[in-house]
Amino acid sequence: MTTTTARATADLHRPAIAQTNLWQQSLIMVRRNLIHTKRQPEMLSDVTVQPVMFVLLFAFVFGASITNTGGASYREFLLPGIMGQTIAFTAFVVATGITADLEKGIIDRFRSLPISRSSVLIGRSIASLLHSSIGIVVMAVTGLAIGWRIHTNVGEAILAFVLVLLFGFGMIWFGILIGSLMRSVEAVNGVMFSTLFPVTFLSNAFVPTGPMPTWLRVIAEWNPISALVQSMRVLWGNGPDAPAGAQFPLHHPELFTAGWSVLLTLVFAPFALRAYRRRTTD
Repeated sequence: MTTTTARATADLHRPAIAQTNLWQQSLIMVRRNLIHTKRQPEMLSDVTVQPVMFVLLFAFVFGASITNTGGASYREFLLPGIMGQTIAFTAFVVATGITADLEKGIIDRFRSLPISRSSVLIGRSIASLLHSSIGIVVMAVTGLAIGWRIHTNVGEAILAFVLVLLFGFGMIWFGILIGSLMRSVEAVNGVMFSTLFPVTFLSNAFVPTGPMPTWLRVIAEWNPISALVQSMRVLWGNGPDAPAGAQFPLHHPELFTAGWSVLLTLVFAPFALRAYRRRTTD
């Protein structure tokens, strides 16, 4: 009897837990988020159906009415704007994901594991950036189908995509902040829609800023989205350089896009980390 009990105890012995570093833990969290998306493919509708819908609606419904694009076709003028809007909504994706995990108690389960608290944020951030990158690819394919083309060299084309992802990384920290502060997914939806939609539309993403009233034009041209969109148009050859009367950021859009991305990270990251730490501490 004693021998049988000892043998059973040995069989039930817990296996040793392998030590992992922050990078490995973050990759596990990325995999967890991607598996979640795979099991619920409808979560990709915001980066597949919605961008295609925007591209087709603006290109075929409003495109005929907008002609002052500096000689470029409106379809080529439009694609960088839609991509800028999509990458800005990366903040929406990460905020919704973090709030849902907090609301369902999943973060509390992670806290019981021998992992770094930072790995949850890093994993969610990378997964959200990959999520939004799918939308960029979908829009590029849709754009090619309706006549959008890149007229510059490979280096400039790649630089534009790098700037898009860099800007998305800055927006992620805004999303982490909102996701850590809000108590429900519904609250996140309200805050994000009332914040991101005005910001993306009050820019040069869909229409030129030239015809706007002076005071509104100044605001639109200092909008970080405008610098991002203008940098893509210049690097892809989808529009002319900024006119002489445009604000300073549009004359140096690549530099300002990188600067805005760094500034967004430096401003939002400390507050986001503090809000997340406070939310996940008893």
